[in-house]
Amino acid sequence: MPAYLDNAATTPMRPEAVEAMLPFLTDRFGNPSGSHAVSREAKKALEEAREVVAAALGAEPGEVVFTGGGTEADNLAIAGLEAVRAGTVVYSAIEHHAVLHAAEAYPHRVAPVGPDGVVDLDALAGLLGDDVSVVAVMAVNNEVGTIQPLAEVAALAAERSPQAVVLTDAVQAFQWVDVAREAAGAHLVAVSGHKFGGPKGVGALVVRRGVNLRPIIHGGGQERDRRSGTHNVAGIAALAAAMRATVAQREATNARVAALRDRLADGLLAAIPHAHETGDRSRKIAGNCHLTFEGVESEALLLLLDAAGVYAAAGSACQSGAIEPSHVLAAMGVPRERGLGALRLSLGTTTTDADVDLALEAVPPAVARLRAA
Repeated sequence: MPAYLDNAATTPMRPEAVEAMLPFLTDRFGNPSGSHAVSREAKKALEEAREVVAAALGAEPGEVVFTGGGTEADNLAIAGLEAVRAGTVVYSAIEHHAVLHAAEAYPHRVAPVGPDGVVDLDALAGLLGDDVSVVAVMAVNNEVGTIQPLAEVAALAAERSPQAVVLTDAVQAFQWVDVAREAAGAHLVAVSGHKFGGPKGVGALVVRRGVNLRPIIHGGGQERDRRSGTHNVAGIAALAAAMRATVAQREATNARVAALRDRLADGLLAAIPHAHETGDRSRKIAGNCHLTFEGVESEALLLLLDAAGVYAAAGSACQSGAIEPSHVLAAMGVPRERGLGALRLSLGTTTTDADVDLALEAVPPAVARLRAA
């Protein structure tokens, strides 16, 4: 059986999410914006899901805006923010491109990270001031899996830029981290269903009370006129079911997957000369194993692993096919020759010992073959 080790790109849907989704793809097809019985049934399911999502994210139901995924949520959080037009955006150097590209449209400053992949709080403090309107630091990096100190970031922002709104992209975090607790100090929190066993094409943005947000998608005025468009009721119901299951199983999943990740990373580092682990493992989520290999190009390595039945990535899924090292590795100071040989093996709820065994069997000879060539 192949070993699927690309859970940071997307996860298999949880059975609970599939079960929750199916009725709204068949009999319960109503538009929740209507007024008759079929629509009211859909509206009821929508609001029940909203309550589940709010509880899982530490928000009130009225603070949850359903979106078409994490990218839309990040874009809405920046481009839709009233305050962004009057100030500077400060963001970490390792943000997802959904934040980077949205923020680059405004005056901005970039906070560096250390070699461990964690934002430099002293440097961040020096970038804050009265002109800052948004501070964006992701909860967990999508490439190297580092957990960011959100509580400290929020405290710095409150002290040095009290008028600023704190945004955190928690897309990679929810599977592994208690976002309700860790992102309690953030005004805007973005998540995406397919990163924790829900469907693709559905996400959510927490917008705390008092944050003024204008829509970037106009139409029928759904989501309190913050995101127009007919609701994806099936996707939203599945999102909520995946969230509920994730929260219930998170502690056990972390313990089991961390042991698998450690065996995988330690085995590859021992078997492959001139292999390097990226970042500080103690500050990463359990599912991330990110290595670089000298004398190897990522895309060639991925082709050999694919043929061997090991499905992995070079970095973020959005960067697949790039011939340059990612901006994340560059920000961490990883030498270019090592960054070109990056491999991200990301584990998830369905990862097994057999998957790790296959990766340990396939990666070392693939690296050796490329080096010999």
